[in-house]
Amino acid sequence: MATTDWKSMTDEQLVHHELQLERQMVTAEFQLATNQLEDSSVIGKLRKDIARARTFQRERELNQGLAKDSLRNKFRGSFSAADAGSQADGAGAGFLQGIVDKVGGDD
Repeated sequence: MATTDWKSMTDEQLVHHELQLERQMVTAEFQLATNQLEDSSVIGKLRKDIARARTFQRERELNQGLAKDSLRNKFRGSFSAADAGSQADGAGAGFLQGIVDKVGGDD
């Protein structure tokens, strides 16, 4: 993602994007642990994107005179409601459903 894309996001969008990246990171680490991750470089890329998001958040907090992590704490509560639409890509729910099918499918 280009720097202009990060800067054009609202505070809420920036926090939600970071939280979505963290969710993808957990999924990727789980896939790596279960030998289902095809490209292990994804983990490093996600870490760097999370760090970029946190850097832009902190920059905005300093510009607005806010305490550290105040933007994250402010918009974290609205993430799960906003995230419901982004799970439609199947990245999180489909992966976990596949595990449930494998574990419980032998009945």
